[in-house]
Amino acid sequence: MQEKLISASIRFICMTTAIGGGLAFGPAAHAQDGGIQRVEITGSAIKRIAKEGALPVQFLSSADIQKSGAKSVEELVQSLPSMQGFVTASESVNGGGGGVQTASLHNVGAAYTLVLLNGRRLASYGSGSAVNLASIPMTAVERVEILTDGASTLYGSDAIAGVINFILKKNQQDFRLDAGAGRPGKKGGQSSSFSASKGFGDLDKVGYNVLLTYARDNQSELNAKDRDFSKSGLRQFTENGKTYSTYLLAANTAPASATLSLKDNSVKIFSPNYYKDGKCAPDTAFVGSSDDKSCWYDYAGTVQLVPKSVRDSVFSSFNMKINEELSVFGELVLSKFTQTARYAPAAQRLSLPLNGDLYAREVLPYLANIGVAPGDVKSASMNIRFTDAGGRARDYMTKAKHLALGASGVKNGFDYSASFTHSENSQESTFVAGFLSKNTYNDIVASGKFNPFGPSGSASAVLAPAVLNTTENTTDVKLDRISASVGHALFDAPGGASQLALSADYARQRYDFMPSAISQGSNAQQPNYTDTPLGDSADHLPVRASRNNWGASAEWMTPVSKTLEVTAAARYDAYSAVKNKMVFDPSDGKLLPSAEQGNANKKATYKLAFRYTPVENLLLRGSYGTGFKVASMDAIASPTVQAGNTSGSYACPVRAPDPRAAYCTGTTQQYLLSGGNNLSGSSGLRPERSQQYSIGARFDPVKNLSLGLDLWSIKMKDQLTTLPEQFPFADPAKFNNNFSIVFDQGIGANKLVTLLPTFNLAAARYGGIDWDNSYTIRTSLGKLDLKWNGTYMLKSEVEVPGSPTESSVGRFDAYNNATSRTVSRLSASFASSERYTNTLAINFRSGYHDQVLTPDDNALKLVNADGSLPVGFVGLARKVKSFTTVDWQTRVQLKQYSNLTISAGIRNLLDADPPLSIRTAGGGNQAGYDARYASALGRQFYVNGGVSF
Repeated sequence: MQEKLISASIRFICMTTAIGGGLAFGPAAHAQDGGIQRVEITGSAIKRIAKEGALPVQFLSSADIQKSGAKSVEELVQSLPSMQGFVTASESVNGGGGGVQTASLHNVGAAYTLVLLNGRRLASYGSGSAVNLASIPMTAVERVEILTDGASTLYGSDAIAGVINFILKKNQQDFRLDAGAGRPGKKGGQSSSFSASKGFGDLDKVGYNVLLTYARDNQSELNAKDRDFSKSGLRQFTENGKTYSTYLLAANTAPASATLSLKDNSVKIFSPNYYKDGKCAPDTAFVGSSDDKSCWYDYAGTVQLVPKSVRDSVFSSFNMKINEELSVFGELVLSKFTQTARYAPAAQRLSLPLNGDLYAREVLPYLANIGVAPGDVKSASMNIRFTDAGGRARDYMTKAKHLALGASGVKNGFDYSASFTHSENSQESTFVAGFLSKNTYNDIVASGKFNPFGPSGSASAVLAPAVLNTTENTTDVKLDRISASVGHALFDAPGGASQLALSADYARQRYDFMPSAISQGSNAQQPNYTDTPLGDSADHLPVRASRNNWGASAEWMTPVSKTLEVTAAARYDAYSAVKNKMVFDPSDGKLLPSAEQGNANKKATYKLAFRYTPVENLLLRGSYGTGFKVASMDAIASPTVQAGNTSGSYACPVRAPDPRAAYCTGTTQQYLLSGGNNLSGSSGLRPERSQQYSIGARFDPVKNLSLGLDLWSIKMKDQLTTLPEQFPFADPAKFNNNFSIVFDQGIGANKLVTLLPTFNLAAARYGGIDWDNSYTIRTSLGKLDLKWNGTYMLKSEVEVPGSPTESSVGRFDAYNNATSRTVSRLSASFASSERYTNTLAINFRSGYHDQVLTPDDNALKLVNADGSLPVGFVGLARKVKSFTTVDWQTRVQLKQYSNLTISAGIRNLLDADPPLSIRTAGGGNQAGYDARYASALGRQFYVNGGVSF
């Protein structure tokens, strides 16, 4: 069946490639006119004449970037058809994004997609290798090279899926000003940009060039309440002739509800205000199940769809030709990116003493309404939503520093280069709104000024003194790297010179994570500290880790004949064990002496590739190789701590008479534990291993028509995987040992937690087809360029022993991800003269099977004939529709007016809304659609302009 699917897919793509679109076969898009020059292409250490090679490399030229209308590097990269599985800005809205945006080739993941700046590594945003694209200034980028094939034999760990290389501007001489603004057709989400750059000296004429650039970008927030499809968790829709309503609400509510743990270890939940007033409060809805008679909070309209952000960046470069044999360079990138992500008001479970006034006054009088005798109650807690404190908001401020110095040249026929890179990425997360100090809150409640069971809307001033504005944590990553390479022709082969390139590098990476005092709470290091943040959790611990690695590689290319070129490459890498200066005793939490944790790892990888041109207008190419990835330092050195809650809502995994059931809070987001594996030897983490291949063709049947197709496959073993949150709740008996009881400082009581361990047991398989086609028509009216590129996913699956294989192609999987089978972009650009260019583009993303809901998910209701909602819940299996948008751009270039350029366009010309999704997990806190796969901005108008002096 799989072979039939692959065959049918190839036939389909081959038949449709005649429609057009892509990269030209022949010289690469960035080859310069004039004399032939040898350049280094991403994925190879051998300098050669720029041409279509053995590896599938996509090029985005400066013109391509301008035609895309993208406002930022992250928007440019994430719009490419080959990108799936990345982190979007929307995921910072209570979805684990943490103020970063990433790249992910072919849905393999950001951790397996290496991001380079001028061919050199950047500091990651965490302890691994994934780079925050928000720290790269768009205005400094000249072009982008995307290698959609594994490259561990050249770059070492992390390049399993491929490489994205941002090539920065190098030889600008003029003074240039650029500015732009964008505005959706509906409220919210405006953007603006400004940049100024000045170059000094012509590298080709006077032998040096200095370039200075400053840029500022702004993105305004887009709020869920300003879009009909996301303003409520109660959204009605029709499926198979029936009308349903989503019920994407939260158990923590305002006024507070009460959770009662009974002496038989069962749990009852109810809202006292419902029985007091005879109805639910505004923005809440009654659940009414046998165990839960509370009013849940409709949080959907309180969150952001797009967070607010500001970026300031400075780029400076220096290039000098010392003589014909030696050139030196230096480059400096400084950026500050601040993203403010806001989501629902603080949700908090708090203990409720049975002998306290609140319990006696607000809970006890209504126990008879739910059939509970006062003497049957063992303990109680309240589930509160601090609506009067406002939405929770964090500032994620990322500061990036990247310095590279080096030299390159040719001496006695040897190409050589050497460089030093120092790269830093520092992030500070700050509570700026909505989170509360527990100590201050308790003082307010004790004073009688605030009643958590009372109506909301009038206590903002009362709660204001408790609202936190303080640092949550800081993360600092530093990377120092020295690299060198040398290449030389070995002998004259039948097809030309056989060349060998040797390279070596040494790197040291440091990772410091420091939670603030309030994020740590009371522990052995600060035993007298009593405060914790309400709306978040304490119990975090610091990490201060580092490790070194070195690698050496060789690449040998031989033109066997005029039509056949073969390349063989091999690399050896060695990583030290992690050195951790923050080691804690698991029994009492006290700080221990520094220690080495995890394993030292050594790994050899190889790659074979060929390029064959049987006839002048046909290129065949292919490669086979191995790759690897070492575990991140956090996966090894991080202590086991409380880790927030699940993305989705799940029923309690244990039932009475199990004593753990007394600490359940019904069907809701469940509490989690997570931590690293600091063991060594066979019990420690091993490097992930991969095998990958690609085989493709590029065919130019007639002049100006180029058709490209590449079939690719990646197989991974020993994949480092965190247990998907769905697994333990789908089979509680199997994962019974993962559930335990811990004390929560914020709640002030014990709670049930679920451990999601990280292990080396998974295997993953990815495969698909990339196509890239172009056709140019020249007429008396002008030039028409047609381009069509896309990716057709054949496989994206993860297998954990003892559990079913999880495929995400065309379906929402247990990891809360979905992979579109087809993503493509078709564009037509018509240049009527050197002045005017009009571009029309169609972007397509195929649909997928939505998250399957069951009645136990408490997330969907079947609407009654009179429009009301019943008490019970239902399940549903449905499909998320495909998402298609149309973009238009008109570009005017007036060279006689200081090379003035103006681009005006409309993105999502037809104002398509994101397709409905009933998911309850994955991504950010948005409801009614999945912001990872479709933009909520709608129709957007933009104008960009630039002038040179």
